Amino acid sequence: MAMGRGSAIAIAMMVVAMLMVSQVAEAATYTVGGAGGWTFNVATWPKGKRFKAGDTLVFNYNSAIHNTVPVDKTGYQSCSAPSTAKAFQTGKDQIKLKKGQNYFICSIPGHCQSGMKIAVTAV
Repeated sequence: MAMGRGSAIAIAMMVVAMLMVSQVAEAATYTVGGAGGWTFNVATWPKGKRFKAGDTLVFNYNSAIHNTVPVDKTGYQSCSAPSTAKAFQTGKDQIKLKKGQNYFICSIPGHCQSGMKIAVTAV
């Protein structure tokens, strides 16, 4: 059965549309620190990774001795969280990234200073 030029164009457009839809990436989930989890000396963990807004970071840690606090750049650099900051304390925190800079620290005294902090840029 011969296909007319109009049918061939319509089919080609459908294939292109399906390819475009399949390329829309779903949000990814990353475990901060990998198998070691959210702990000391993880500040370099984001290096080499490409994060997108909507991706989820999972912070796995011992909730009896750590926490996760989203902070701004000043809080990240000074290792301090404002009293209004929400501290996550489940030991399995899941936090979605917003577009731009995302900063996280452990606010337990001395932990951030020992490298328990990360800065993640999401596009």
